[in-house]
Amino acid sequence: MTHPLDDPVRGSLIGDHAHLAQRRGNILRYPPQISPFISIHEDMTSQDWADVAALVQDDSDGASPAAAVFACVLAPAPEGWSEVWRGEGYQLVGEDVTPQPDEEAVRLGPADIADMLALVARTEPGPFAPHTIELGTYLGIRRGGALVAMAGERFSPPGWVEVSAVCTDPAYRGQGLAGRLIRAVAADIRSRDAIPFLHVTQVNTGARRLYDALGFRQRRVVEFAAILPPDPKE
Repeated sequence: MTHPLDDPVRGSLIGDHAHLAQRRGNILRYPPQISPFISIHEDMTSQDWADVAALVQDDSDGASPAAAVFACVLAPAPEGWSEVWRGEGYQLVGEDVTPQPDEEAVRLGPADIADMLALVARTEPGPFAPHTIELGTYLGIRRGGALVAMAGERFSPPGWVEVSAVCTDPAYRGQGLAGRLIRAVAADIRSRDAIPFLHVTQVNTGARRLYDALGFRQRRVVEFAAILPPDPKE
């Protein structure tokens, strides 16, 4: 890894999120109830892949398939593994984003998880689990008591913090809530002497336009994938 953002998953799991890391051999991952991401590298050995399989098969209850592996640094999977999903996206960096706290934004905590999961279900911003909130600060905006928009933090490699889970209820879009929350999260990140960054899928053109307008710039093209190891019972 030549730059912290070349493998932000591993950078996080050996850094700020080391206390969350699950390890087997050279492989690091988040607990699945926090995030489905796992760090794999370009020079994976057969033992590395065996360790990946063992980690995700630990998630299986014996009746359902093992959990999929989500990775943002990809390597060709061995024969017998199946690809569930693959997509291209962009990694954007926010040195030029103007941080700005927001008076209406409230910090979300454990008592808000049910509302956060419901908002995610309505908007599908990307992987979000019942304990994803443990990754960092999450801010939300409520209207009439209902959570209608939120944004928070995910990966935290040295010197950087990812803005993630940016979503707005469809009934409240067009009011600038997402941009306000991103700037507010950026303000919190900057207060810790870190720089915001984020990922956006290629197909999410609306979000990309917003991020560009806020001052994010593209650093590189990335690929994301979800893959399943072979069923050990077969």
